[in-house]
Amino acid sequence: MSEASYIGTSVPRREGAHKLTGQAQYVSDVRRHDWLHARLVLSPYAHAKIEKVDLAPALRLAGVVAAFSAQDLTLARLGHQPPGAPDRMLDVLLAHREVFFAGEPVAVVLAETAAAAEDGAEAVEVSYQRLPAATDARLAMAQDAPRVRTEEELHGGEDEEAAHGAAVGGETSGKHAPNVTRQIAFDRGDIEQGWRLADQVVEGSYKISGVHQAYLEPQAAAAEAHPDGSVTIWASTQGAFYSRSYAAQCLGLSEDQVRIVPMTVGGAFGGKGGLLEPLAAALATVVRRPVMLVLDRLQDFLVSNPGPAAEITVRLGATRDGKLTGIFADLLFDSGAAAGSPVGIAGMLLGGTYQAPHLAIRGVEVVTHKVPVGAYRAPGAPQAYFALESAMDELARTLDMDPLTLRRKNASVEGDPQVNGRPWARIGLAECLERAAQDPLWRKRQKGADEGIGVAAGGWPGGTEPAAAVCKVNGDGSLTVQVGSVDITGTHTTFALIAAQAFGIDPSRIRVVAGDTDQAPYAGFAGGSKITSTVGAAVLLAAEDAKRQILELAATEMEAAAEDLELADGQVRVKGVPQGGKSVAELAALTTGFGAEQAPVTGQGRTAITKSAPGFAVHIAKVRLDRRHGWLKIVDYLAVQDVGKALNPAAVAGQMRGGSAQGIGRALFEQMVYQGGQLQDASFADYDLPLASDLPPIRVEMVEVPSPVGPFGAKGVGEPPAIPGAATVANAIRDAGGPRLTSLPIRPDQLIGD
Repeated sequence: MSEASYIGTSVPRREGAHKLTGQAQYVSDVRRHDWLHARLVLSPYAHAKIEKVDLAPALRLAGVVAAFSAQDLTLARLGHQPPGAPDRMLDVLLAHREVFFAGEPVAVVLAETAAAAEDGAEAVEVSYQRLPAATDARLAMAQDAPRVRTEEELHGGEDEEAAHGAAVGGETSGKHAPNVTRQIAFDRGDIEQGWRLADQVVEGSYKISGVHQAYLEPQAAAAEAHPDGSVTIWASTQGAFYSRSYAAQCLGLSEDQVRIVPMTVGGAFGGKGGLLEPLAAALATVVRRPVMLVLDRLQDFLVSNPGPAAEITVRLGATRDGKLTGIFADLLFDSGAAAGSPVGIAGMLLGGTYQAPHLAIRGVEVVTHKVPVGAYRAPGAPQAYFALESAMDELARTLDMDPLTLRRKNASVEGDPQVNGRPWARIGLAECLERAAQDPLWRKRQKGADEGIGVAAGGWPGGTEPAAAVCKVNGDGSLTVQVGSVDITGTHTTFALIAAQAFGIDPSRIRVVAGDTDQAPYAGFAGGSKITSTVGAAVLLAAEDAKRQILELAATEMEAAAEDLELADGQVRVKGVPQGGKSVAELAALTTGFGAEQAPVTGQGRTAITKSAPGFAVHIAKVRLDRRHGWLKIVDYLAVQDVGKALNPAAVAGQMRGGSAQGIGRALFEQMVYQGGQLQDASFADYDLPLASDLPPIRVEMVEVPSPVGPFGAKGVGEPPAIPGAATVANAIRDAGGPRLTSLPIRPDQLIGD
């Protein structure tokens, strides 16, 4: 009997039709007749003391039902002002006494309509006393710099790294400079010896702008309070259980009192997970009516958590034959007005991608009076690799060596040490470099006088997290797979393929559902390229468990030993006997309905993935320059990536092309521009994004280095393609006779020259 193979088959994403036809349900589509609409009042200043919040003008307007400052909301919830330090909710919902960035919410107005809420918010009168602001990360470390927060109000950024499954260590203790909230240090050997051994040393300093995730759907949350003190929150979130834990913590509730209903997410890229949920729930609790809170585009830019800016200095030493002797890096990440930058991830990747006997990595996270940062696809990695891969390109030029050859001589492989001393898991960097070297775009390198070809690598450590899944066999033989992860990249389609392969039934007979946090099994945050590895592994176990139960049932009905049976194509048969047998539908019918004598078939899968599955990519770009006018065009682009095992190649290719486009966006277009703490490009009219006409044809090449922990060898593929783009384009410009560009985005005036 032939067994169908569903793994490795390109199939359309199941949720795609709903999104394309407008049937997908987002937070703002939740319908209730008694919604109150919330509108935030934002600080116009980067740093100021709140002297008075006058809500009376708003409350006099028609349609306005309620309005709250931080103090009013606390009194309404608790009935008293908590002694000593402000209530925890004040720090995360509304500013209390002082604002720390332009755009920080100061008050909120609730009204019967969104228009009335907007009018009410405009009517609120707030008196401020402006205070000095620290808006430059390097200057913020000076002894006389304005303080952004007290030490008691801040903690390091390990939580953000942990949410993406990439906590790496390297923390240092001791006295920090002002506004420094975190320091990391990694050392190996003696870095001074590394320079003594080197025949060539290169050094460069690089600046990377902060960027917005630029999702289509702005931040949104809705909430309803219940008589028993519990709340239900409809959220645009990448992690339902993550948002539940955060909301419960902020509201002083137990997690069983908070129910998160994850809605369709209209884009996220790391930026959605808990920002508005606690405030929406607090408001619903106080006014005893459901509350809808949806930001407009301006407020989303001002309030949300963008990717951080960074400054990185890299020094590399190597022998004449291209072997690295030393790697030094100094990293500074601007975390905005709260701790939480990915400086640890950046440091780990910068020092661990290539092997050198001597290294010293130093990094600091600095808070400033700007919007607090969060994650953006592969947090910390694009910053690290723009610096590292630009330096590697300069080192290759200094050595008169092929840039890919230099990388291949030093690429980390399985078992090599990372900067934290842990060995690399199975890693496909060398295989990706080899595949890229064989592509005609690199091997032939045909280019005109004003053209250049650049190459860069980038990688992600891979996420780890526990997860669970349930696989139920229905009475008609179909399967329902229950998971708790949010589908933002087509993962539910992949789960159906995993379950189909494990169980032995066509994927069209499998439905994957993600319930709310009261119903679904646990899953982690959909970020860090870990959902396929973690939840997918649980789905595999659940489907195998359900299959085992079906075979045991069939053994009883067919009077055969379970180990002598096989299940394929929806049929249970004796091994080697293609005729006869029973269908899954026949067997499942014995477990449901009145009078059924067999227990329902319900498979369970539980995993605690603790070993990562690193993913690496190598990109090549061909550019054409007009240095007289500062004009640049990318004419060809190749993305090579280790994908472990492409369970759904079409979805993997989509991730690779989309990530490459975002990398090009970082290289040439995107930046959050501040003047005196004020964001200057807080709309899509001003924030520059690449258009389809700006992007070249993007070819993809998948390299399969199977993961030992992922289902069928798969690993997460979302992060790596967004990483190498900026360095790839910059290196191509240098190859075309342009300057060595050290800041992002690359502007036309930087290209003008002889």
